[in-house]
Amino acid sequence: MTTLPSIELREALYTTRAMRRVKPDPIPLEVQQRILDAAIRAPSGGNSQNWRFVLVDDPELRGKLGPLYRASLDELWTGFYADRVAAAEADPNSEDSKQMMRIRRSADHLADHFAEVPLLLFGFAQHDTGGSSIFPAIWSAMLAARGEGVGSTLTSVLVFRNAEVLGLLGVPPDEGWHMAGCITFGYPTGKWGVAARAPVHEVAHRNRWGEPLGFEVNEPLWP
Repeated sequence: MTTLPSIELREALYTTRAMRRVKPDPIPLEVQQRILDAAIRAPSGGNSQNWRFVLVDDPELRGKLGPLYRASLDELWTGFYADRVAAAEADPNSEDSKQMMRIRRSADHLADHFAEVPLLLFGFAQHDTGGSSIFPAIWSAMLAARGEGVGSTLTSVLVFRNAEVLGLLGVPPDEGWHMAGCITFGYPTGKWGVAARAPVHEVAHRNRWGEPLGFEVNEPLWP
């Protein structure tokens, strides 16, 4: 019997963050099995399981998806994030600007090497544009990958090229399938770590918006 990898639950919860810099090494099929089997055990409203998943490891197909991802990300920088990018460029020495530019460099690295990412997982939900029926499964896939030592990143930017992506993947156009996102998988070149976040008491309330939470968490509670 194959010995399954194991890490403590809270370690997985605290260290499963976006890993955009990964090696081109293939993900073994048995690892893919465990990731996807864990994903479909996630909650599903009414047990409808109105989801479909497409794994992509074909180099030729990844090569066609790569330029679409690059173009989609460029559209994001010049559209939705244009103001944040401009502010960071105007004040490059502020901590917020440095953080923003680190994020941009990381995202651009993924875009530049998208075709080399060894495994992609596209998630589709039927008649659900909000994604509530599939995001639990997507997150379970990412946690399961963390348990295997595989880094992951969830990206939805390919919706800018939705029709082209669905065409490349052969998704039926008339059955109500919506692309919730794409997860990139690969063995990371960097280290796992706890992501820096604003403290929970700054972003959460109790009973009513604006009311104090009732406790403060000034440092991560793991490790």
